[in-house]
Amino acid sequence: MKHLIIYAHPNAESLNHLFKQAIEEILRRQKHEVVVRDLYQLNFDPVLSLEDMAGQRRGIVSEAIRREQEYIAWAEAVTFIYPIWWTGMPAIMKGYIDRVFSYGFAYRYDNGVQKGLLAGKAAYIINSHGKSKIEYQEIGMDNALKLTSDKGIYTYCGLDVKRHFFFDRADRVTAETIEGWKTEIVDAYAI
Repeated sequence: MKHLIIYAHPNAESLNHLFKQAIEEILRRQKHEVVVRDLYQLNFDPVLSLEDMAGQRRGIVSEAIRREQEYIAWAEAVTFIYPIWWTGMPAIMKGYIDRVFSYGFAYRYDNGVQKGLLAGKAAYIINSHGKSKIEYQEIGMDNALKLTSDKGIYTYCGLDVKRHFFFDRADRVTAETIEGWKTEIVDAYAI
């Protein structure tokens, strides 16, 4: 299987980086083709410009955006790995979505009806956050995050969300808990 990992965390010592490594390892061990797009390492420009917006409606994108779209078109499964900061994805990931998941590539409207153009591709989302799951459940943040990302972005564009992981209290987690999380992730990719 062709698997794309889109990763957004600036710290190579982070929990998110550990998750990325675990996923890469299991996928390669299973003989999948794997491509990783580390947005910070790429110094990806997240700013959607007026030029971008004008070009998207005409199917014109920059070479950098076209390259990212080619990776997505190539992939059969896409994993998004990023922390939850201020109850959302990091700006660099949001900018990636804004610029790369453009009209005519990721979605379009046919006679006023929205159509996701990335159908047939599996998606996995892995998030870490500082609050506890209980705190997020009590205020409805867990459902809000799923609504805005899973429904509002990924399934809107046609992706089939297989799993969405939320790993809580990431800033004060034990080694034992991390190993449990890694096992949970690896199990989701076991074929």
